[in-house]
Amino acid sequence: MSKFSLQGRLAVVTGGARGCGLAFAQGLAEAGADIAVFDVIDPVAGFEAIADFGVTAKYYKVDVSSVASLEEGFAAVEKDFAGRLDIVVACAGVNKNVALLDTTEEDYTRLFEVNSKGVYFTAKLGAQGMLKSKTKVGSIILVASIASHMAIRSQRSTAYCGTKGAVRAMVAPMAAELSPLGIRINSVSPGYVRTEMTAPFPHLLESWKDEILNGRVAEPDDIKGACVFLASDASSYVTGADFRVDGGVTMW
Repeated sequence: MSKFSLQGRLAVVTGGARGCGLAFAQGLAEAGADIAVFDVIDPVAGFEAIADFGVTAKYYKVDVSSVASLEEGFAAVEKDFAGRLDIVVACAGVNKNVALLDTTEEDYTRLFEVNSKGVYFTAKLGAQGMLKSKTKVGSIILVASIASHMAIRSQRSTAYCGTKGAVRAMVAPMAAELSPLGIRINSVSPGYVRTEMTAPFPHLLESWKDEILNGRVAEPDDIKGACVFLASDASSYVTGADFRVDGGVTMW
């Protein structure tokens, strides 16, 4: 099990103040990694519990839709953690339930800037930070979605699906460029998860159970194991891949 250990490593997690991002941060910390969380919202109570794993955890107010804000965040991490950077998880994302025919340019721009542009430049700046730190274990994990594989039948989500599809599409070419530099990059595509983003739709949470092979909506903790695996040496032969953690919904 030593290959799953992240002792001595530093992980940056965007969107890590709550939901799946916080679960990823907690899982990485449990495996031994120090944590730097980027988010535009203040962390919920669970963030403070990360320190219970005996690691250092810091929060940075960063807007991933702004490259300047991301650059400031990574510069602060470099300073605070003496130039270390081993793992980056690009989880920050937004959604809007809006039909194609009703989608405004403002709607689409907001989704694209956070879900696609923000992920792209998080990966770029993360890779640059890893190269500066001369890390030998660089791993970047982009958070896509089952919306990159299928239409979400219970929501109007054409723009969201498109922006998440862009995330999954960028993984392979990024892996091709970064592999010779010693950095692996993969994506995780969560299925239906009970988070603050889905909480306003209790009727959907109930209806989704019928679409999922194992008959239940995921909790954030159900997703974090894939992130820990991809961050660790246990996945040293995995790059350019997408991991669907969806209870089988895309297979039924």
